[in-house]
Amino acid sequence: MKTLWRSVPNGWLWYFPAAAEKALHSKTWLVHCIMRGADVRFRSVDKSKWKSQLEPRIASIGLALRAIQLSEALQRKLAALRTQGWLMFMNARLGCFLLVTLLSTSAVSAQQSSPQTQPGNGKIYLDVVVTPKSVPPADLQQQDFTLLDNKAPRTITSFAAVNGREAPIEVLVVIDAVNTAFHNVGYERTQLDSFLRVEGGHLAYPIALAVFTDKGIQVLGDFSSDGNALSALLDQDKAGLRVIGRSAGFYGADDRWQLSLQALDRLVASEAPRPGRKIILWISPGWPLLSGPNVQLDAKQQQRIFGNIVSLSTQLLRARVTLYSVNPLGTVESLSNATYYQEFLKSVTKPSQVNLGNLGLQVLAIQSGGLAFNSSNDIANLLRKCLDDAAPYYEISFDLPVAEKPDEYHELQIKLAKPGLTARTRQGYYAQPLPR
Repeated sequence: MKTLWRSVPNGWLWYFPAAAEKALHSKTWLVHCIMRGADVRFRSVDKSKWKSQLEPRIASIGLALRAIQLSEALQRKLAALRTQGWLMFMNARLGCFLLVTLLSTSAVSAQQSSPQTQPGNGKIYLDVVVTPKSVPPADLQQQDFTLLDNKAPRTITSFAAVNGREAPIEVLVVIDAVNTAFHNVGYERTQLDSFLRVEGGHLAYPIALAVFTDKGIQVLGDFSSDGNALSALLDQDKAGLRVIGRSAGFYGADDRWQLSLQALDRLVASEAPRPGRKIILWISPGWPLLSGPNVQLDAKQQQRIFGNIVSLSTQLLRARVTLYSVNPLGTVESLSNATYYQEFLKSVTKPSQVNLGNLGLQVLAIQSGGLAFNSSNDIANLLRKCLDDAAPYYEISFDLPVAEKPDEYHELQIKLAKPGLTARTRQGYYAQPLPR
């Protein structure tokens, strides 16, 4: 018996033949919905009505389709639960069986285990943004900053105020065609063209463009401060942007999750050797969070995902990358969907705390010291806000402590002596013990 599984904005949906003994010849389909904060239950619907009316409607809003095979044991369990009309799912673990199986065999392998090396040369460099921006950088000195590492003061070993367009910043703008519908990608391109051509195409910082499709992520050309030249380069790749393939609503949520993390991983790795600070502006509603009350992970899966979190966090730190998320759906997306990532912002200090949502785009952006922008259709303006936020900034460093255990999480805070000012940088890092 085959099961069809779709990702939906608030959870997961499966449907399959109601009568296991008749398999695909059944005229009735059972629909199983796992929605965030809702009951888990089945409903019987007429197969012909589903195929002719409901399925096209679902496909039209870009939901993912994945056909997978149920095990005989699970078929028997489902058949035993079948009653007239509605069926309640009494076992939450069974409800997430298929999802966890997919993740444990594929998606969580998107990144390797955390590296057992210390970042850089034994120092950690932080890029600190102070708001409001009306304060001239020269007005703040090193003595105005207090760095707290796990709430204990840490000595600042170097300090520099970096002003506006003089900042050694490189910017990489990513067009996400895997997690974004076709018509949104076209709109993104128009808005990006407007962003590149502002001030006659004289860009504040060198910018490079990258396109993320189901074939991977590709950087178009090199960094340039000529917005007009970058816009022309984007025009040449227009045909490529239209070939979205399976990402246009027929791609499994776990595949998009895996592809997205692999793309970010490769992008950060490619930027790591370059000197200075890097800003990544990722235009996307984000990849699937794959989390909810009915998604349960065993200890082994939690350990692997924790390793993914530590690895990616360390890569972003070592490469000095600040990530910004720009949601192109704007006011079209509901507030609950656009802000669901906030449930996963709390730092993860041990494997038992993990959710797959901890690897969401917006979560990674905020934890890197960047921002997540939602609820606006003016993408060009949001991109400008990202750059306005990135500089001026303050570069500080401190000596990396030796951890007592592997993957020891350290929370970072920066306090300012002058009232009315707020400092923002990456939220923390994972320290390692000395190698034996």
